[in-house]
Amino acid sequence: MAQSRAPRVSFVSLGCPKALVDSERIITRLRAEGYELARKHDGADLAIVNTCGFLDSAKAESLSAIGEALAQNGKVIVTGCMGAEPETITERFPDVLAVTGPQQYESVVEAVHRALPPRHDPFLDLVPPEGVKLTPRHYAYLKISEGCNNRCTFCIIPKLRGDLVSRSAADVLREAERLVKAGVKELLVISQDTSAYGIDLRYAESEWNGKRHTDGRSPRSRFHLHSSSLDFQGTHTKPLAY
Repeated sequence: MAQSRAPRVSFVSLGCPKALVDSERIITRLRAEGYELARKHDGADLAIVNTCGFLDSAKAESLSAIGEALAQNGKVIVTGCMGAEPETITERFPDVLAVTGPQQYESVVEAVHRALPPRHDPFLDLVPPEGVKLTPRHYAYLKISEGCNNRCTFCIIPKLRGDLVSRSAADVLREAERLVKAGVKELLVISQDTSAYGIDLRYAESEWNGKRHTDGRSPRSRFHLHSSSLDFQGTHTKPLAY
């Protein structure tokens, strides 16, 4: 059943015209996905603050805006120039949902999706919530990371796809859940080097369905997702040494 109303996001844009353009792009993407803009934080489901870190006065204004958004809403995503030094924000405001740097539009939208999934209307939306899949309906591939840190002499993958970038366990589990709800019976975990999953994240914890999940554990890691229609497990294997 579709939600009774569209999710609402409040937005504060600080700093120069370049930052304003960044805000416009983020808002355009969110509006295209069905999100509504709220004029006040307390009338929104989530708040976004696009910060400026050029001058000390601008930093102070940004920190004040973050504090105000947290006080009035409680769910805040921070982006912009101050996000280039996230510890400056998280040390003072540990409860922010996410901190991203300037021009990281996709990261902001992904953070919004995690905290406030977009509404899906099957009568209006052209794309289903699980996305467009090119595999048969009964199975789907689930990518847990990109790139590779190994430098095998015969392999060009690191040059083409870069170093290892792991997804958080919560992000992986959320996608798996969407696929299960869409009727998928088998999930095939893929990456260039599954055994290295989570190394770049230092095996950090992330939250999914009210529980903390580790983003990989050395030397082995295991995901679990159980439903009435699917029992999914992916165990990382030891890579060959060359």
